[in-house]
Amino acid sequence: MKLGLYSITYLGVWYRGRALTLEELIDRARQFGYAGVEIDGKRPHGNPMDLPADRCHELRRRAADSGVPIYAVAANNDFSSPIPEHREAQLAYVQALIRMTADLGAPVLRMFTAWPGVTLGPDGGRYDIAQRVWRISQHEAGEEQAWDRCRDGLVECARWAVEHGVTLALQNHPPVIADHRDMLRMIAEVNSPAVKACFDAPLAHMAGVTDMRAAAAEVGPLQVLSHFGGEYDRDENGRVRGVVWNWDGSRTPEDFYADFVHGMADIRYDGYIGFELCHPLPQTNGVTPGIEFADLNARLAAEYMGGLIANVAAQAVAST
Repeated sequence: MKLGLYSITYLGVWYRGRALTLEELIDRARQFGYAGVEIDGKRPHGNPMDLPADRCHELRRRAADSGVPIYAVAANNDFSSPIPEHREAQLAYVQALIRMTADLGAPVLRMFTAWPGVTLGPDGGRYDIAQRVWRISQHEAGEEQAWDRCRDGLVECARWAVEHGVTLALQNHPPVIADHRDMLRMIAEVNSPAVKACFDAPLAHMAGVTDMRAAAAEVGPLQVLSHFGGEYDRDENGRVRGVVWNWDGSRTPEDFYADFVHGMADIRYDGYIGFELCHPLPQTNGVTPGIEFADLNARLAAEYMGGLIANVAAQAVAST
C-alpha cells in the first residue's frame, strides 16, 4: 500500500487562505512523504475546462519527475437529479474528466453516485445548504427512482472509461449509496469491467461498520482506491493520534484504521490510501484556521498511516 495526498486538502475550501497550485501540491506531497497525488476534479485544481491535453501532459511530467505521480482524479458528480438537463450536464462533465484523467496518466477516476455539493461562505465550505437542496429535489420527484438514475449514469460513463483505459472507482459515499454493500450492489448492476470500488474506512465507520476486516473481505479484488481523513496531534508520549470527523460535526477518537489496514493487507490491496482534509475545521475564537492547519495534519497523517502500513508489513514478514 502507498500513501497518497488528495488535493481537496489544499483546495482553499476548508481553511482560511488561497488554494495551492497543482505544482505546489506536488511539492507538498514530496516534502511530506507521500508517494502520489489525487487531483480533485473541480476548480481551481482539476476542472477539465481548465486542463487541455498539453497542460495535462505538463503536469504529468512534473509529477513523475518529482517522484509523486498522479494516481487518481476525483469526480464530483451527481447522477440522481430528476431533471434531465442536470443529469446531462453531469454526464458531459464526467466524460471530459475521463479524457482528462487519461491525459494526466492517472489510471483511476473516483466516482460518486450523488454528490450534493459544497457551498462557500466567508468562513469556508459547508455541506448543509447543498444537502438540503438535494433532499428537496429528491423528495419532490420521488426518491425511489434515484438509484436507477445513478445506475444509468454510471453505465454510460463506463463505456467512455473503457474507450480511454480508465477505471471508475465508485466510493461508498452517501447519499443513494448508504454503505459498502450498496456500493457493491451498484457495481454489480452496472456490470462493467471498468467499474471497481473505492472503499473508505471513515465512511464505513459512519455507516456503522464495526468489523473493517470483514468488510474489506467483502470488497476483495474490486478495491482500487481508498482515502482516510480526520485530524491529528501528538499525545504526551509523542505518538501521533487521530480523531474522526462525523456527519453531525462531532469528532470521535480513531479506533478502526489499524483493522482497516489489516483488511487491505488481507485482500492484497497494493494501491493508494489518500489523505483528505475535507470537512469544516474547528474554529478558534470564531476564526477558521489557515493553511498551517492543513500542513500540520497532512504531515501527521502521513506519519500515522505510514506507521500503520509499516506495522502490518512487519507482522506479515514475521509470520512467514
